[in-house]
Amino acid sequence: MTGFQTSQGQGYTGRGSGPRAGFWRRFAAAFIDGILLFIVEFALDAALKGVGSALGLIVSASYFTYLEGGARGQTFGKSAMGIRVISLEDGQPIGYGRAFIRWIGRIVSAVVFLLGYLWMLWDRESQTWHDKFAGAVVVPVSAYPLPIAV
Repeated sequence: MTGFQTSQGQGYTGRGSGPRAGFWRRFAAAFIDGILLFIVEFALDAALKGVGSALGLIVSASYFTYLEGGARGQTFGKSAMGIRVISLEDGQPIGYGRAFIRWIGRIVSAVVFLLGYLWMLWDRESQTWHDKFAGAVVVPVSAYPLPIAV
């Protein structure tokens, strides 16, 4: 065990151990990302008359996969809130494949009255369902600094 604990006093094992991003920081980041993606989808829909919604889905998948799968592990919303996505297993970036799985998991998380999103409130590792699908956790940048070269 690494000796890190959350504000609830729970210890964690593994190299991705330590503090987790709280619910409201994650909510605010998702809200910011949602606004950005809504604007893009609205513009695409206005420009392409109905095809924008399908393209909006592709843009959303690309946005989350590229940004969360990269070395920073941050979307624009996460960056604004000072949080990032890392691997639970080793504390490293999750990569593009796992980021895409995490994006698909977002849909599953939302299906049953957003239960998958709320799951982090009582989960020992503070993971949503989509975090669990990808073996990821969302952490504060202050506890897991960004790589210097990024």
